[in-house]
Amino acid sequence: MELAQLLKQSRTAIVADALSGLSRATLPHYTSSDAASNETRLAKLFDLTQECVDTRTLIPIVSYARTVARERYDDGFGLQEVHTAFNVLEEVIWRTITAELQPPQYPEAFGLASTVLGAGKQALALEWVSLAGHNKAAQTLDLSALFR
Repeated sequence: MELAQLLKQSRTAIVADALSGLSRATLPHYTSSDAASNETRLAKLFDLTQECVDTRTLIPIVSYARTVARERYDDGFGLQEVHTAFNVLEEVIWRTITAELQPPQYPEAFGLASTVLGAGKQALALEWVSLAGHNKAAQTLDLSALFR
């Protein structure tokens, strides 16, 4: 079995485990959101991850991550909150890989999953930094003491 097939057959369990992990992370905005909204968000992220693995293209996850960055930034989420959601999903996918695939399949499966979600996290962070750079209040951190 390949990663694409594993993701298809494990979708429900992976999304449920990721939702459970997200709730344990005690992230302010995700904690205040209802479980159905959080599940919908994780399912969308999972579906895009699966699509990118299937098609071997990163465009859908990068586009989605940029959109999510803008939406969550405007809603007052912290970057670490949204980044954690990506990480929680990646962790569950990794556990599923080790539970269901054979060790010779690990390099490709881990590589695919991590490349897709890593591209999403990078796009998320770049968009977030761009947004924060336009916000003068976010530029109040003085790091000059670190360089004396």
